[in-house]
Amino acid sequence: MGETRVDLLHLLEDLRDPYPGATEETILTEIMANSLDSGGATISLTTDAARAMLTIIDDGRGMRRRELARYHDIAASTKVRGDGIGFAGVGVKIGLLVCTEVLTETRLGKHHVATSWALASRHRAPWKWTAPPGLVAQRGTAVRLTLDNPLSPLLDPGFVETTLRRHFHGLLDQGFREILAPHYPRGVRVVLNGSPIEEPSSVEGQGAPLVIRLGRKRKPAAAGYMIRGTLPLPEEWQGIGISTFGKVIRRGWDWLGITPVAPERVGGLIEVPALAQCLTLNKADFIRAGARGATYLAFRKAIQEAVSRQLAAWGDARDMDGGARQRAIRPVERDLEAVLSRLADRYPLVASLVEQRAGGQRRLPSPTSAPESTDADASGPLFAPPSRAPGDGNVATASSPSAEEAGPRSDDAPMHSPPPSARVSERGPGGSRRPVRYGLSIRFEPRPDDPELARLVESTVWINETHPAYRRATTSRSEGYHVALAVAMALAPLAVESAGEHAFIIAFLASWGTALERRKGKRRQ
Repeated sequence: MGETRVDLLHLLEDLRDPYPGATEETILTEIMANSLDSGGATISLTTDAARAMLTIIDDGRGMRRRELARYHDIAASTKVRGDGIGFAGVGVKIGLLVCTEVLTETRLGKHHVATSWALASRHRAPWKWTAPPGLVAQRGTAVRLTLDNPLSPLLDPGFVETTLRRHFHGLLDQGFREILAPHYPRGVRVVLNGSPIEEPSSVEGQGAPLVIRLGRKRKPAAAGYMIRGTLPLPEEWQGIGISTFGKVIRRGWDWLGITPVAPERVGGLIEVPALAQCLTLNKADFIRAGARGATYLAFRKAIQEAVSRQLAAWGDARDMDGGARQRAIRPVERDLEAVLSRLADRYPLVASLVEQRAGGQRRLPSPTSAPESTDADASGPLFAPPSRAPGDGNVATASSPSAEEAGPRSDDAPMHSPPPSARVSERGPGGSRRPVRYGLSIRFEPRPDDPELARLVESTVWINETHPAYRRATTSRSEGYHVALAVAMALAPLAVESAGEHAFIIAFLASWGTALERRKGKRRQ
């Protein structure tokens, strides 16, 4: 009989590799995230270059003796998906790669214990109980890393502060205090070497708050702001960032699929607490498949609409639909939107790619969906714009027009509250009302070595224009059918499980076949 062994060094390196930043950056952000998940209101960090030590102390829940013992198991965790932004204490575990000792002290009621942990060889990481050094006063957890490199960036206060500001921008920004209050009822205070880390410094420019609503609720599901500078913004401010529970998960323009005329002069940050349940295992990105992927895509579409509206109000929007072929594909996009609308009841996960209606996005099927909100949910301010980004008062929402469209408002009116009519519909030309709608986008790209007809990226289907079948379709003037088939094949993995993809494609094409007839019938009427 043999015995299964684990190469711990290789396993820890595999845990580290999915994170885009440096090892020291991953260690710091993950330990910080786990302190936040424990409910800590004050998180203190101390660097000691003389002894090559970094100490992180929180006043969170703490752990019992048996919980601390399990804490040393690589694959063990008491976390529940969607409740936090840390991953199974991975920061401490990756810390074994760069530390000669990891000391953990925790205190919860009568339980006050500590352990010492180190990586002794490729296959062994022994730990032992040790006397608590007294780092924790009343309740909480302390982690002290003894680094094997006396020149490690973790011993540099400048590196530590810069990393925390970049990854926890929303947590440090006081403008997000209200939307984060349900998750952090005691607030959060971060202290580095005895001095609190203040909120991000001001940036000169024109600002506008954003409010995102989903599920026909009045209470916002996401809130944030955009800022447009007269000069290029600092690199850490450029692009739209999206954060969850105060931790920035993505930043830039690529993830949103929108690029302004001057991307280096536009930035912003949007806090979406509900996306915690859509985080990947390492909490560094979002899932894009299944029910969680549909939830993420619904939020992305709503954010995309709000950001596009504000860019248009600033005159900074870029025409992304140029070209004769893209204009020619517009009727196909309208037909596909109608097809997906009819299939949404049968395949609910495609609803997030179809439309946004007055009052919010179509409700998604989710086991954690909350009941419809009442008027009581709308009490209190929605989101106060940050003081450092003075703007013209426009509030861009996913379901409301800009301030100019809604008409003038009094200087005493709150900047965060859109007019009542804006929550119902958008003003069209001549003052007519029309629902706010946007559908799945179709784009073309050359991928000579890819055998797939198309691929789904966020809410855009990219058609492989170098595929032999596409070239044959354009030659025989059947490009529309090829596009419809490619879109069906790209959406099938999102809409259903693998066993039902064939049935989805058949239903999609059957519905697409009748879309042109319905459109002609409407024109005759």
